[in-house]
Amino acid sequence: MLKLPKSRSVIPGFGLSMGFTLLYLGLIVLIPLVALFLRAAGLTWPVFWETVTNDRVIASYQLSFGASLVAALVNGVFGFIVAWVLVRYSFPGKKIVDALVDLPFALPTAVAGIALTTLYAENGWIGKLLVPLGIKTAYSPLGIMIALTFIGIPFVVRTVQPVLEELDKETEEAAVSLGAYRGRTFFKVLFPQVLPALITGMTMAFARAVGEYGSVVFISGNMPYKTEITPLLIMTKLEQFDYAGATAIAAVMLIISFILLLVTNVLQARSQRKLISG
Repeated sequence: MLKLPKSRSVIPGFGLSMGFTLLYLGLIVLIPLVALFLRAAGLTWPVFWETVTNDRVIASYQLSFGASLVAALVNGVFGFIVAWVLVRYSFPGKKIVDALVDLPFALPTAVAGIALTTLYAENGWIGKLLVPLGIKTAYSPLGIMIALTFIGIPFVVRTVQPVLEELDKETEEAAVSLGAYRGRTFFKVLFPQVLPALITGMTMAFARAVGEYGSVVFISGNMPYKTEITPLLIMTKLEQFDYAGATAIAAVMLIISFILLLVTNVLQARSQRKLISG
């Protein structure tokens, strides 16, 4: 009786590769996170609670997470539009526009912050046009949201763009041939297929914005209770050698971010299952 050969792993040396992967993730991700929580655990519970619920800290939480959420929503709308234009239309300079999308990835965040501050200051090219309208951009929460939108838009565009490119145009043509209007075709046929990727891109943009420092610190004005973001507050405590307080605030930010990302991933998975079952 012939014996069938044992099934071999598709990837040669899978055990070694997996071991290296776990070691790498442990050294780069897990150990620093554990060290963060251990340092924060050095505080007694009353001191920890007082540190992370201070009025100044709460104000920074509200600004950081609120501005990041607004920026992610804005990027969800305009990032989708940019991706749609790049995929569905041909126009002069398309390659240049496509390359500009990745500019926030390549540009140092401090340089982006200085450039945005220069543009949106009261005497800047854009800021001086907004001042007569009563809109203060630089050194305000609005300026922070603009900076976070700037650094987050590539995540949405580059996540949605491949999905749009792979959409089956025959389904769209079939819907039109059956009498569906463009709006109905878009919302009933196209958008549900793109929605999981869009949520993923917005989640990545949100996560990136929550921890952003360089591009925000210049345009925010850093006024406590008004325009002070949490990463800046953490840096302030580090400069004051309050390492336990800095790690406590960082741990709270990490926990909140993880919960928000977990909820977003659950919603994305449900959306994906509905799309498959539909």
